[in-house]
Amino acid sequence: MALPVVPSKRPVVTVSKKLTFKEKMSYGFGDIGNGLMFDMGQLYLLKFYTDVLGISAYWGGLVFLISKIFDAFADTSVGAFVDSRTNISKRGKFRPFILWGTVPLALITVISFLAPNFSDTGKIVWAFATYMGFGLAYSFVNIPYGSLSAAMTQDPIDRASLGSFRAIGSQTALLISGVVVIPIVLQFANKEVGYIVAISVMSILGILFHLICYRNTKENVIRAPRKEKVPLSKLFKALFSNRPLIVLCLAALFMIASSNIRNAVQLYYLEYNLKSPELMSILSFLSIGLAVVGSMFIPAMVKRIGKKNTFMLGLLVCIACDVLNFILPTSTVTFLTIFSLGNFALAFALGLPWVMIADSIDYHEWKSGERTEGIVYSTYSFFRKLAQALAGFIPGVALSLIGYVPNIQQSSDTLLGLKGLLFLAPAALNIIGLIILFFFYNLTDNLYSKIVADLKERSNFN
Repeated sequence: MALPVVPSKRPVVTVSKKLTFKEKMSYGFGDIGNGLMFDMGQLYLLKFYTDVLGISAYWGGLVFLISKIFDAFADTSVGAFVDSRTNISKRGKFRPFILWGTVPLALITVISFLAPNFSDTGKIVWAFATYMGFGLAYSFVNIPYGSLSAAMTQDPIDRASLGSFRAIGSQTALLISGVVVIPIVLQFANKEVGYIVAISVMSILGILFHLICYRNTKENVIRAPRKEKVPLSKLFKALFSNRPLIVLCLAALFMIASSNIRNAVQLYYLEYNLKSPELMSILSFLSIGLAVVGSMFIPAMVKRIGKKNTFMLGLLVCIACDVLNFILPTSTVTFLTIFSLGNFALAFALGLPWVMIADSIDYHEWKSGERTEGIVYSTYSFFRKLAQALAGFIPGVALSLIGYVPNIQQSSDTLLGLKGLLFLAPAALNIIGLIILFFFYNLTDNLYSKIVADLKERSNFN
């Protein structure tokens, strides 16, 4: 492919050095910090809304749906703001947001778990306001954090390592959140006090992990600050020519929806199909533990077969495991074994998008001459938030369609429907994501190597 003729208005200075283990681990710690606050809302806020704040499950679900859509647009606005800044300090372009944003994020996380004595309408308004406020504060930390990996290195193996450490950090945060919060809450007779203490502990830990990330990472791909403001309409228009980004966004839309449906339905399957709801803790431990182990293999797999092939392999194995679990007779041992194998492989698909989005940032600069980390990353985050919002309603509608009635013995048709929801629905969505990747993702490892070389040549020329 010929080098695009693009005027390099904003030269990039790349410090060519391999990242240290300390830098990679510290970057992963940043996502532990993210997760120790973000996971509070994902895991516990709906339960808090219904049991402590005192609003209905319907309104709680609506808070999540509308707030996630609001978050999606907040992400793109924050990304545009980050890229429009001209006064870049010696701390870098992205790291200051982690430093200055972590405490406000921690505070709004705790505030979201307060239960003021308002009217029913007032409580609903409170829930909307605080969760939307949390989403905005999270965007100001997470968008720069996600963009940071593209500024740390352009080495493909180091980027794969950053994606691996980020995936490990995310799963570690989920493990801590799942194990620690409820035991703390149960230590208090007043649940509201228990939640405030537990969420405060998680938020303080989140601040510490964010500070470690800030202190031990460095932006090595540095560009000259933009002297003139480029219209946002021009920047967003240029995104539509970024084929790798668009493909990743579409694949993520189906993949994230698949994961959310699986997470929402698995407890129903354990309780009614396997008649063992107590297996939830074992299933969670196996799923998270094997996801962490699978994430550790990402750099080696990328080095051996490349990013795209590793991504597709993870999806393919997960799809095969889901189909096998649906076909085979319902059995606890069979289910746990095959489900665990699928989660091990799925870690490849969940970890690699963060790496490939960083590659698409370089691709975007190569094609357009503009390096817009924030906008590119926030566009990907926008699609993830849409998937989370839309997938939040799918299980509820599907449960009604298959005739689910809570707290009774389910009919054989309903049990088959639950099995299909847990295995076939996620498999179908992942198949769509796999097809999109296979046919349309064009940023091969060889092309990426050429892009990096061309960008360095432009930088030296300027």
